[in-house]
Amino acid sequence: MAKTSPKRTHVENDRTGLDKETVKRAYLDHLFCMQSKVPSSATKWDEYMALSYTIRDRIMQRWLHALQDFKKKDPRTVSYLSAEFLLGPHLENNLINLGQKENFREAMDELGLDLEKMIDQEVEPGLGNGGLGRLAACFLDSMASLDIPAIGYGIRYEFGIFDQRIQDGWQVEGTDKWLKFGNPWEVPVYQSSVHVKFGGKTRVWYDEKSNYRVSWDADQEVLAIPYDTPITGYKSDNAVILRLWKAEADQSFDFQSFNEGDFFGAVENKVISENITKVLYPNDSKISGKELRLMQQFFFVSATLQDVIRFHKKVRKTPITVFHEKMTMQLNDTHPSIAVAEMMRLLIDENDVSWDEAWEVTRKTFAYTNHTLLPEALEKWSMPLFGKLLPRHLEIILEINYHFLNSIRKKFPNDEGKISRMSIIDEAGEKYIRMAHLAIVGSYAVNGVAALHTELLISEVLKDFYEMYPEKFSNKTNGVTPRRWMVASNPDLAAVIASKIGSEWIKDLTKLKEIEQYADNKKFKKDWQEAKLSAKQKLADKIKNKYGIELNVNSIFDIQVKRIHEYKRQHLNVLHIITLYNRIKENPNIDIVPRTFIFGGKAAPGYFMAKLIIKLINSVAEVVNHDPDVNGRLKVVFLPNYSVKNSQSVYPAADLSEQISTAGKEASGTGNMKFTMNGALTIGTLDGANIEIREEVGEENFFLFGLDAKQVYELKASNYIPLHHYDVNHELQKVLNMIYTGYFSPQQPNLFHPIVDNLKYSDEYVLMADYQSYIECQDRVAEAYRDQDAWTKMSILNVARSGKFSSDRTIREYCDDIWKIDPYKVKLPEHIEEAGAIMMC
Repeated sequence: MAKTSPKRTHVENDRTGLDKETVKRAYLDHLFCMQSKVPSSATKWDEYMALSYTIRDRIMQRWLHALQDFKKKDPRTVSYLSAEFLLGPHLENNLINLGQKENFREAMDELGLDLEKMIDQEVEPGLGNGGLGRLAACFLDSMASLDIPAIGYGIRYEFGIFDQRIQDGWQVEGTDKWLKFGNPWEVPVYQSSVHVKFGGKTRVWYDEKSNYRVSWDADQEVLAIPYDTPITGYKSDNAVILRLWKAEADQSFDFQSFNEGDFFGAVENKVISENITKVLYPNDSKISGKELRLMQQFFFVSATLQDVIRFHKKVRKTPITVFHEKMTMQLNDTHPSIAVAEMMRLLIDENDVSWDEAWEVTRKTFAYTNHTLLPEALEKWSMPLFGKLLPRHLEIILEINYHFLNSIRKKFPNDEGKISRMSIIDEAGEKYIRMAHLAIVGSYAVNGVAALHTELLISEVLKDFYEMYPEKFSNKTNGVTPRRWMVASNPDLAAVIASKIGSEWIKDLTKLKEIEQYADNKKFKKDWQEAKLSAKQKLADKIKNKYGIELNVNSIFDIQVKRIHEYKRQHLNVLHIITLYNRIKENPNIDIVPRTFIFGGKAAPGYFMAKLIIKLINSVAEVVNHDPDVNGRLKVVFLPNYSVKNSQSVYPAADLSEQISTAGKEASGTGNMKFTMNGALTIGTLDGANIEIREEVGEENFFLFGLDAKQVYELKASNYIPLHHYDVNHELQKVLNMIYTGYFSPQQPNLFHPIVDNLKYSDEYVLMADYQSYIECQDRVAEAYRDQDAWTKMSILNVARSGKFSSDRTIREYCDDIWKIDPYKVKLPEHIEEAGAIMMC
């Protein structure tokens, strides 16, 4: 009789297993060992932390295995350098990407816990402010999901930009203490710390071969400590690294000073050093703020370049002169552009590479993304300040500029105007270093982030550079990740979509096109309407519970959420609200489609006019929301402290997306994409990615108003007189007079004079010229909303045709056209007894 092998029983590892019983056991283990609690004494925060550690264990298995595999196979890699990474909460996103949300929900249910309440406990990381940082976060998600060998680099800010409160209608800034109770998702890697230098002077000397050399004798050194966060990919065994740098003093305590009674002096170095990564975007209205911001930028760039060069030398063990063949580095706007000079310094001064070889490596390593058309947002640094903090880099930049200007003279002889416009040094008055120019000269690729934006870059803002380097320029229209902005934020609508076409669209958003065939299906429309109504009810419940404001979920949810800025024209929206209010006051029985206006966004602390616009919104809300004649037909809400976390309930609830910036001012926008993906219709100008959204969804499914970019330019070039619109438009005249005379600010009648005076006599963003077109378009919106059947069809078509706006598509284009990087699929073994441990060297 043949022997049979005994049946093997696989027992899951508590650190990596996904069986429900294993998950429950692992959770209780973390609650006890990490939080020192038993279930009966655990707080909501303890429960969240224990669950987060449980999930992190499962991510670590993928992350460490991917690192081992990458080290062994050494594929070409991209490093993404960004001053911001607006990640949003991790817990739910990781569960979705791991495909484990329902499994963990059931496990928590059996322990008597509510997964959604645990998810809601998470504090959002204060690592970004607006679209720039959110784009970087979406890109990391897509890189991981598409199996791209990648690492993100940035700053581990101890405090976010600020915590916004609204007090008497005004924005009040508080401290965003996002790290107060710890961050379970990060891993400090102290052994990979590097030193970053500031200040001092340079010294010229000659080596034993009589070669000219320069040393930088700094007067301050700061320790840069990396904190790594794994970013999971959807249905992928890959996990990319986000490495954020924290500043600490090399010597945090001076015992000698302490013994001599100088207690402050004993810790002075620690305080000064740690200030560098203390807060996101310190107010730079004063010189001290500018200096700190420059220190921040150089700090994370220098630490990053030291890190990647160290890896290249120790792990790859290939000559530094072929660095660019294995690594490409994307500069997310101008904040990291000092990398061009720092790479040159590290190659020449620290690695004995000749100038010509160093320049070859540098310009073949970096690619630069421009995110703005606003001249004031193209960073410039005063030469005295720059030279004080970074004396060696100033010398290098001047040398780069010398060679660059010679190349201009060679290609465009006798064009001194072009030389002046293109020089890295702005010499019109006080000398400044133009960081965008440095990034372009020192990069092999430059891209805009929407078709119109790129067109305006090459035809206006960077025209000279395009004529010099046409081969460098391309467009890469932004995108957003559907994992967070549809699956996590809008599960009801995602389920309706999946009921017809399955779930493959989550990783290939172009497959949403398949729901277009159901746009006239009665059952599908009914399910769609119910999902939209459910999202509106969820947002209404949150607003009522938190602010005591009751919303009519059958009204149009008309939403504008974004950074507060004059060019984004939140005040144009306010003028429409007052126009509707006046129509009701003139005829209280008027048949008007009910509307709920929802605003959200932060104003920069030093931006007076933006903060005054917030006050105007809240002052108008105070009057409109309490006027008995309005009788609930209009409601105005300003959501304080707008963030990724609370935005996840806003985008799904929107009926109308306000994208009303002055044409030619918005680079792209990504909020417009999130609204479209969630079934909101857009009212907007031909600005940024609005143009491409309109092309994709169809002109008939987009509410267009206002001047286009060319018309705005021509209007302003023809001696534009905004007061003319005030004189001939009686509705506009009445609205502005009410604001000016204190109707909405009776205690301070002059309060809003700066807004009205600016519109009547300056109007840089042509709001007055676009007012009538906007009002007429809003009237068309109201009429369209009356036909709910037709509106729902438009909503379905918007979603069906939004596939282009996935960040997956954008990353594929970067990989194919700029980075020249192929996906590298990591395959997790079926059973791993021991994950091992390998970090970046």
